[in-house]
Amino acid sequence: MKLSVIYLAGFLALNACAQSSLQPIRTIPLPDVAGRIDHMAVDTQGHRLFVAALGNNTVEIVDFESGKQLHTISGCSEPQGLAFVPKSNLLFVANGGSDEIKIFDAGKFQLLKTIGSLSDADNVRYDANSNRVYVGFGSGALGAIDPATQTQTASIPLDAHPESFQLEQNGNRIFVNVPNAHSVAVVNRGQKSVVAKWPLESARANFPMALDEANHRLFVGCRSPAQMLVLDTTNGKIVAQMEIPGDTDDIFYDAALKRIYVSGGEGFVSVIVQQNADSYAELEKIPTARGARTSFFIPGKDIFCLAVPRRGNNSAEIRVFKVQP
Repeated sequence: MKLSVIYLAGFLALNACAQSSLQPIRTIPLPDVAGRIDHMAVDTQGHRLFVAALGNNTVEIVDFESGKQLHTISGCSEPQGLAFVPKSNLLFVANGGSDEIKIFDAGKFQLLKTIGSLSDADNVRYDANSNRVYVGFGSGALGAIDPATQTQTASIPLDAHPESFQLEQNGNRIFVNVPNAHSVAVVNRGQKSVVAKWPLESARANFPMALDEANHRLFVGCRSPAQMLVLDTTNGKIVAQMEIPGDTDDIFYDAALKRIYVSGGEGFVSVIVQQNADSYAELEKIPTARGARTSFFIPGKDIFCLAVPRRGNNSAEIRVFKVQP
């Protein structure tokens, strides 16, 4: 009887793993990386994942297909955000420790330009439509950088330091998490100004963000309490909210499968299914590791990558998952 119970438990565990919405396919060790790992960026065509190893003062480049570590960019100072510009093969690195954006040739990884006076340079996004790189920095601003001239072209004031932000592809707005102002700021990037402020009263510490532009929905990850708020981008109203893992720092929307992936330092990834624009349910809560709060979803490849920092004798690593329909 005991053996039967053991076999049954093993079968159920294997079956649950086999049917998981995120199937682990490889682990990429980062043996020389210590400390906190922050945000990531991707070169989809080159299969390269760029990893901001903030606590290690490096940027790590790995091949998410082969599982190999390709290169390390040293000499950074608390790298927090990254943006890859495929058009010109450039890598933008936001250095919160030195208040700079460093621009690298992403082929030879040579430093091409440093843009200073960007205190606490943080999240970075590339807008392919306008060929601009945006960076959140300081006590409240978004900076715009022209990759062609490698110069800062604008600074858009905000009420407090910005965290994650998302850019419309079929519109002119940027949605910005401003946690210390307890709000989401809406920026018109043509006017270079804030055109709306949406207060968040039911949850605070709004750090990560994802956008479902087709359904006019904005997903905001909050830490206090640990909840995901769903906002209507036509008016800023909250239409849904649900519990998510604690200490979240990244959230992604999978438009093909109508899913949301939320990684939290509590040690879990939540997979949430979008039943319709106003209705959401947790599909799965996957155990990961303490401190594994940053991640990256690659839609064209159906790949989800999770950064796991060093813990005790366990080295840092990137866990690569295949998204299952």
